[in-house]
Formats: sequence, C-alpha cells, structure tokens
Amino acid sequence: MLNRYGFDGAILEGVVTTTNADGSTNIAALGPIVDMPLTRAILRPFPTSVTYANLLRERRCILHVTDDVLLIAQAALNGLTQPPDLEETSHGAVLADCCQWFTLEVQHVELAGERPEFHCGVVQSGQKRLFFGLNRAKAAVIEAAILASRVKWLPADQISHKMGELRTVIDKTAGERDRAAFEFVEQYLRSCGAAERSGT
Repeated sequence: MLNRYGFDGAILEGVVTTTNADGSTNIAALGPIVDMPLTRAILRPFPTSVTYANLLRERRCILHVTDDVLLIAQAALNGLTQPPDLEETSHGAVLADCCQWFTLEVQHVELAGERPEFHCGVVQSGQKRLFFGLNRAKAAVIEAAILASRVKWLPADQISHKMGELRTVIDKTAGERDRAAFEFVEQYLRSCGAAERSGT
C-alpha cells in the first residue's frame, strides 16, 4: 500500500550523523520514512534540534543501520558521553561500527506542516558488517528509548506500565549489551522523575 508520499515505505529507526557549523559531527537517533529498497528517505527532525539546523545548512546527512541498540538509546536521550568511533568520508562521518550506511542529499524541504520534512535521495552507500538479526530485546530497547524521549508529554503511569511490559521481554531475551541499553533508559527515566520532583 502506498503512503501519502507515493511509495511503499516504513519508518527505519537508525542513527544519523550531520556536520555542525564548526565542522564537528552531530550524532542523533532518528526514524526516517524510507522506501524499500532504500533509495530515498524523508527525515522529520524537530525544529529545535541540531539535526534540523545542520540539514538546513548542509543539505546532507548519513543514515546508519545498526543493531547496537545501546548506541541508539544513548543518541536518542542525549547520553553519548563518549562519541563512538567515526570514519571520515567525502560526504561526512560514518560510524565505524554500523551495519550499513547511506549518504542522503536533501532534494527539497517542506516546512509548512506539523513537522518539517526533508525529502532526500540516496547518493552513496556502504556496508560495514552483517546485521545481527531480529531479536525481541533489541526491539524492546528501541520502544523504551522512544517512550523515554516523550516523557514530557506522556502520563507517568502509562510510561511505567509500558516499561514493565518491556522489562519482561528484556528479562527473557536480552544479551548483555541489550540489557545495559534498557537499564540506561530506565536510569534516564528515573533521573527525569527526580528532576520533576525537585522542580528543576
């Protein structure tokens, strides 16, 4: 079934790198709408984000497909205390440990809607290693990270209930790194609750 953009697509949760004004690299978790096979993508960053500003200025980014859900969770929740290893290319910085990467160039921008949309085409791609495969724990971490990124808008009891369900999946199916990723999200939510109670 075609979406409103005229192609059969889906949201692909990944990591996007963009170039900051000072030449450094910004790393963010983002879920663009992509076609299958991946030849185009629509990115919808929040207007207040660094990714949004960089896309407007540079008109280019690199989308990474990765099974490292700890990296995705940290990037989504501003928890990258130590940046991952990067490899510089002519188009920008590529994560050294990713499965696939796609250089996207912005073809046109739509700013009038509820969320800005950057319509991009793939101009370059590469593969670093094989994808681990489907795993319920990895999916649970992604869901938890998305949930935590919306903590300001969702009721606390709704978040608590959903996290309890996801914790069950983690306990049954997670490996060490996936478990660490979920615990990172739990710690983030606890810190948000503590900040709210203290009025900060």
